Amino acid sequence: MQLLALMVLRRTFTFTLTTSRYYTSAIVSLPHTPHTLLHLLQRCIDLRVEKLAQQSHAQILANGYAQNVFLATRLVSAYATCGGLTLSRLVFESVEAKNVYLWNSLINGYVKNHNFHQALAWFREMGSNGVPPDDYTLATVFKVSGELEDLVSGRLIHGKSVRIGFVSDAVVANSLMAMYCRCGEFAETVKVFEEMPQRNVGSFNAVISGCAALENCTSASRDYLWNFFVRMQCEGLVADAFTVAILLPVCCGNSGKLDYGRELHCYVVKNGLDLKMGLDVHLGSSLIDMYSRSKKVVLGRRVFDQMKNKNVYVWTAMINGYVQNGAPEEALVLLSEMQMKGGIRPNKVSLVSVLPACTSVAGLTGGKQIHGFSIRMELNEDVSLCNALIDMYSKSGSLDYARRAFETGSYFKDAITWSSMISAYGLHGRGEEAVITYHKMLQQGAKPDMITVVGVLSACSKSGLVDEGISIYKSMMTNYEIKPTVEICACIVDMLGRSGQLDQALQFIIEMPLDPSPSVWGSLLTASVMHGNSRTRDLAYKHLLELEPENPSNYISLSNTYASYRRWDVVSEVRTMMKERGLKKVPGCSWITISGKTHYFSVADKAHPLSSLIYGMLDDLVSMMSYGCTDSDILS
Repeated sequence: MQLLALMVLRRTFTFTLTTSRYYTSAIVSLPHTPHTLLHLLQRCIDLRVEKLAQQSHAQILANGYAQNVFLATRLVSAYATCGGLTLSRLVFESVEAKNVYLWNSLINGYVKNHNFHQALAWFREMGSNGVPPDDYTLATVFKVSGELEDLVSGRLIHGKSVRIGFVSDAVVANSLMAMYCRCGEFAETVKVFEEMPQRNVGSFNAVISGCAALENCTSASRDYLWNFFVRMQCEGLVADAFTVAILLPVCCGNSGKLDYGRELHCYVVKNGLDLKMGLDVHLGSSLIDMYSRSKKVVLGRRVFDQMKNKNVYVWTAMINGYVQNGAPEEALVLLSEMQMKGGIRPNKVSLVSVLPACTSVAGLTGGKQIHGFSIRMELNEDVSLCNALIDMYSKSGSLDYARRAFETGSYFKDAITWSSMISAYGLHGRGEEAVITYHKMLQQGAKPDMITVVGVLSACSKSGLVDEGISIYKSMMTNYEIKPTVEICACIVDMLGRSGQLDQALQFIIEMPLDPSPSVWGSLLTASVMHGNSRTRDLAYKHLLELEPENPSNYISLSNTYASYRRWDVVSEVRTMMKERGLKKVPGCSWITISGKTHYFSVADKAHPLSSLIYGMLDDLVSMMSYGCTDSDILS
């Protein structure tokens, strides 16, 4: 104990912060009563100033309060809050009569510093010393078990809480449910919930968040969540912003589920939660994301415009919404406004979200600008941003820059990094380099996943590397236990078909462990048309029309194929079938960027202000080509 006192007293009393100086003088001027020292220790916790805690500790020792359990409890918390777990433990061990509050303070200190294993060890030590836990102890260790996903310890602590009668406490039960959710035991979560004598909003939130986090959140799960939300209101509880933010993501993508999202939005307005949106940016971001994923980006923009206070996450959610809904120009404009009007610097998520827009609109120049911006912000070593840069550069036509982004820097390359580079090589017809990169990935100990295999097989297909592709396909099952997917199988069919091995491709389809999807038959169809094999072509068309009877592309492709053989009777029959089904082909769209401005064009489009001049030039070009004019004639 004397050694500990010397350690603390030898610390300097000099501070640079104004608040620290104030409390330093307070230590000297105020009477050193337990009440005063408790107040100062609380300020240590609020300000996170370890030197102030050391000064207070010195005064505790100097005034003979070393065995005051209340001061010791607060001092343990103060040191732990500042990261001084060693001093926390020394203070704890110096107290002879330890009560449950002192134990809680030590255990919670280790939890705050994410030392969960040691926190559990101290909980066991607490039991060995005969100190019974209280509700705060149990809620804390349930959180620890959840963080570690230690279901065995969680069940043991659950049993202990039942024996001592704390399981009926709402706070303990909520922590218990959260633990079971983290460990993937949703059924146990519901069981605890149903057995609770009294529930609060946190109880419902625990079940709702657990169900929403399930990997396979089916339509039935979404309906269950909505019914649970209704039940919550029937029991007289008012959902908070956290409840709504959990439910909104499961209302995305499906028109039927969008109605749930709109009802939640109405609930937000009705209960005044929208008035707090300036403070609760998470709720506003969730609403924007919900509307954007449901293809209602205009409604998402309304929510965005109504928010008084917008942080980087709100701006990023809106930017990402525009990118998801095929509005890259608006995304780039918003990125500029975010900095110019909002005064907010983008973070790495903002840059990753906007990079796909550069591929569509801004092109290589815009992508380079964002890359340069990331270097100035020292974000260029972030793996997710580097992955997005590789993808952007490859899709913008610059394989060299994609390779530089891949090779430059010391950042850790994950499976997505390797997959992005392999796909970039495949996109540019560099199958050999894609295979070499794939083997380098394996040599460095990285394990391939489904996306990696699809990328390298696609590269093999485009480059005619059939033997290499088949070898990779076999090794993925034997060496890496990757099960074939429809995407992988489609790559194999495409690879065999492109090389002219149509019979082998058809045999592979027959022996597939999965039911052939439209992509599989589409690959066979493309290869059949390429090599003029009418037997496999007609077979592929038959299966495509059976699997996708409402897809107009299949009918258009079939019509064009028979038109090339001058089978006008079949063409007429296919067109009639389309009319009867009410199918129409979605017109294609192209664009060109001139002097920083992007111009869009579609079939028979006359929306462009210079459309008359454009069509006039097209007529002249058609006339010149009809009369066999040379390039020099056209240029002249």
